[in-house]
Amino acid sequence: MDAYIEFKNVVKRFDDFVALDHVSLQIPKGAFVTLLGPSGCGKTTLMRQLAGFSEPEEGDVLVNGKRMNGLPPFKRNTPLVFQEYALFPHMTVYENISYGLRLQKLPKEEIDKRVADMLEMFNLVGLENRFPKQMSGGQQQRVAFARALVMGQEILLLDEPLSNLDAKLRVEVRTELRQIQQKLGITTIYVTHDQDEALSMSDIIAVMRKGRIEQVGSPWEIYFRPVNRFVADFVGTVNFLEGRARSVADGVLAVDYAGMALQVPTQTPAAAGDVVTLVVRPECIRIAAPEEDVPAGAVLDGMIENYSFLGRMIRYWVRVGDASFIIDDANVDLTGARTGPVKLCLDTHKLHVLKDGGAHADG
Repeated sequence: MDAYIEFKNVVKRFDDFVALDHVSLQIPKGAFVTLLGPSGCGKTTLMRQLAGFSEPEEGDVLVNGKRMNGLPPFKRNTPLVFQEYALFPHMTVYENISYGLRLQKLPKEEIDKRVADMLEMFNLVGLENRFPKQMSGGQQQRVAFARALVMGQEILLLDEPLSNLDAKLRVEVRTELRQIQQKLGITTIYVTHDQDEALSMSDIIAVMRKGRIEQVGSPWEIYFRPVNRFVADFVGTVNFLEGRARSVADGVLAVDYAGMALQVPTQTPAAAGDVVTLVVRPECIRIAAPEEDVPAGAVLDGMIENYSFLGRMIRYWVRVGDASFIIDDANVDLTGARTGPVKLCLDTHKLHVLKDGGAHADG
């Protein structure tokens, strides 16, 4: 992978607190990369090293091979969009979007054309004479995006830009933003703690914790192949099954769990007798009626304890012995939810194995 943006062994401290602990990350040109993690993990601090609002004590930040350390923000061409919009309240939409172009004293015809392109791109046509206070939060955020992109930069930084919007509008705006990013091919770094945003928008996700990067990968890799319990638990809902490896052959690991020998395809090295943790996502378990004829070998008998109707699916909590399973059932019956005893059928091809009980969950 050719790195267009690169963080090399970056360290940042605030007094005795280590905000970034030797962080390295390579970002290819044109990618949408999300820095994902809980509050205080260092994701915004890492973005600020690139934007120029903070400088690392150690390490380097490079763009297209050029070292950015020490350059002021206005020389980096890395516009940053915040969750607060940061629009000029006394300026109209047109004036906000064109502000940087007017500072460059470009010809009015060129300014008008560029602003018109942004208005169309972000569905703001007809609103150019409105002031921010006359617009909804979603419209204001679109203006902030337009103002950042109108200058023609090749890098866009977004710090939780959708967190002030309601749930439905967030989905709408993030879909638009992703489509525009793909159309323009602009390299984008997006900071969020929202797993749905990260999974739905990103080419690459970097999961951060305590100033370090735990895992870098595609949304599919992060979700279905987490490297440890922290990543598995932070990115989506998960069931952890503690088992013991029996044997491995031809890339398939036999794991003893609750009297079953689950056959799990895996590349995780494990020897017979090793304690392992199976990562089981809620949608990787199918609920079957007790009388249904199902293949043996990956089936548990359980009792439904609770459920939550979410429209597109029903989330069940099912008791199996001393364990409780979370299952997402997309096959919603118009008559209501299931109740009583059920069988749980595990899709072993979608299970993931963590060795040593999922070590590094707390480290």
